[in-house]
This record gives sequence, structure tokens and C-alpha cells, in this order.
Amino acid sequence: MPRSRIFDCIVIGLGGFGSAALLQLAQRGARVLGLEQFGPAHDRGSSHGETRVIRRAYFEHPDYVPLLNRAYDLWHELEQHTSRTLYVQSGLFLAARPEFEAVSGTLAVAQTHGLDIEEVPLQTARSRFPAFQFHDEEIVAYERDAGYLRVEDCIRAHLGQAQAGGALAHFHEPVRSIEPHDSSVTVRTERGEYTATSLIVAGGAWSGRLLAELNLPLQVLRKLLFWHPVSAEAAPAHQQSPCFLFQDAQGVFYGFPCIDGRTVKLAEHSGGLPIDDPDQLDGNPVAAEVDPVRAFVQRRLRSVALSADKYAACMYTVTPDHHFIVDRHPVHQNVIIGSGFSGHGFKFTPAIGQTLAELALDRKTALPIEFLSLHRPALAH
Repeated sequence: MPRSRIFDCIVIGLGGFGSAALLQLAQRGARVLGLEQFGPAHDRGSSHGETRVIRRAYFEHPDYVPLLNRAYDLWHELEQHTSRTLYVQSGLFLAARPEFEAVSGTLAVAQTHGLDIEEVPLQTARSRFPAFQFHDEEIVAYERDAGYLRVEDCIRAHLGQAQAGGALAHFHEPVRSIEPHDSSVTVRTERGEYTATSLIVAGGAWSGRLLAELNLPLQVLRKLLFWHPVSAEAAPAHQQSPCFLFQDAQGVFYGFPCIDGRTVKLAEHSGGLPIDDPDQLDGNPVAAEVDPVRAFVQRRLRSVALSADKYAACMYTVTPDHHFIVDRHPVHQNVIIGSGFSGHGFKFTPAIGQTLAELALDRKTALPIEFLSLHRPALAH
């Protein structure tokens, strides 16, 4: 095989996690190839739609916090190296009644890890965040250090830095097969064959297909993002607002400030339409997705139109417990898996990229990922 087709590591998928892993590998001096079936920063998977929330007080599981601490550091480093603003510290409030975990879990995690989270009295929240409607008995928590990431710019920054560091990135080159061996892995595409000492699979909604022999318990869900117009009079209040998350009996909904001066971007984190084939993702909205968001706007947001004027479809690849899979293949230890990010992974991107690179090159990582193991009970068949 020509030398040009032999690598230390191959990365399949160059979305959020794959692009970050590509950079981390290049920074460590590895000869690395990234393979992506679409173009750079594409809109066919899970890492697109302008923005993603980043927050540190993680109610989903306290063990995510050390990963977030590392991610914040790496996002700042990437900004410095690229002279781009990737992270906007807009703040974030979470609102829910005590029986829901969004706020109670956030406050508990903040106490465990010594994080700076403010519990805002309800009357104060109503005056401080006038663009929103809060229900009686709700608790509001505010995280000053939270905000949003410019998602496509983040991926382009990772890819650009990786390529500047010597990484190769092949776009519009789908993977046809993976053949692991004791000390190498062969990857075949429609253009040819490549061999590497190790392989990282970060294929998003296609990971289950790429790793079909493992029969991973992954469910792919279609999620719509909505941009709802804001009245001209209310636009300043929405522009000055933080990111937000509400959890109530109707579900979990979140959104962003009025970044463009015209619209507020919203989405429902709960729910989702099952997708059998990620190649056939349909971006047309249906009532089951539109109606809950419209009802959320009506009960929670002031001076925002009930109908969106823009939509985007992305995919969640969900595990049974909604925690990630970051681990080595149970049989082929030189195959590293980053999958099942369950719709809340992008904020972790550079830390997970570091973890995947360390597992590929060193077979171990210093970051705490035991709770993301492929062998945890929730993933047992």
C-alpha cells in the first residue's frame, strides 16, 4: 500500500467530535486522516443550526462537570489560536418547579462542585427577565458563565487548525467498510483503501451502521430547530436576555437571545421523531413537532410570533440513559467509539476530542469517562 494511505489514526466523521479529535491528534504529531461523507460544517447531521448552549452546572450527571471544565479551557484556547469568537457568554437561566430536575439538579451539582450558580427569587426573575413568563412556585437558577457556541464556526476552527497542523481531511468520501486487525484497521471508501494503527468512529447518526456488529442500543431522533420572529418593540429585551431553559409538564424547551435582531431560536429537547435511515432525513415540519413549540411560545415568551419563519432539522443519536458512549471497542481495542451524545454533547466537543485522541494514541485518558463506558448496565442487551 502506498505510504500516502498509511496513518497513525483515521477519524470517521468530521462533525463536532471528529473535527476536535482530528485537531487533538494533529497537535500530538500523529499522521492522521479524517473522512467525512458530506462537506465541512455540513447541515446533514447533528452539529449545525448556528448555536448550541454551553453550561457548566450539569444537572444530567455530576461527573460531566470535570469534562466541561476541560472543554471551557479548550474552547478558550481555540479562540486564542484562531482569533475567532466561538463562545458568547450570554448567561443562562433555568426555570422549573421543584419536582423537576432541571433546577433542583443544577443547584445540587453547583453545590457539589462549588460552582457559581445564583438562585433567583421568582419576583426578581420576572423583573430581571421581562421577555419571559414564569409560573408560580417555579425556581429559577442563573449561571453567569453559561452562554452559546457558534457551532459551524467551531467546526471550521477545529478543521482549519487540524489541517494547518498536518492532518488530512477528505470530504464527500463515505466509508464503505471497516476491517479491524490485531495491530491495524483497514478502512475502505468509494475512493480507495486506507490503513491506520487506530481508528476513531465519530459518525453521529451513522455510528450504529458503522459499528453494526456491536448492535449498539442507539435511537436516532429527528429534532427541529425553530426561529420565531420577535416584534420590533420587544426585540431589545430579547437581545439582552440570556439563553434559557424551561422544564414543565409539557416537556423541556430551550432557546437563545435574539442574536440577529429579528428572531429567537427555540427547540424542544424532549420528544423527537424516530428516524430509521439517517440518509433520508426530511426537514419538513410536522404538527407533532410544531405544536409543542408553538404552545411553549404562547405560555412562556412575550411578543414572539407563534409561527416560525425558519426551520432546520438535525438528529439526536440517543442512548437508553441519555449519556454518551466514549470507550474502546470491546473486541478491537484500537477502535475508539464516540457516539450516543443524545442531543446534549456539543458543548463538550474539545474535551471529548482530547479523550478520543488519547484513547487512540495512548490507550488511556486522564479525563474521567468511566460513567460513559460501553459496558455500563444501561447499555446491556
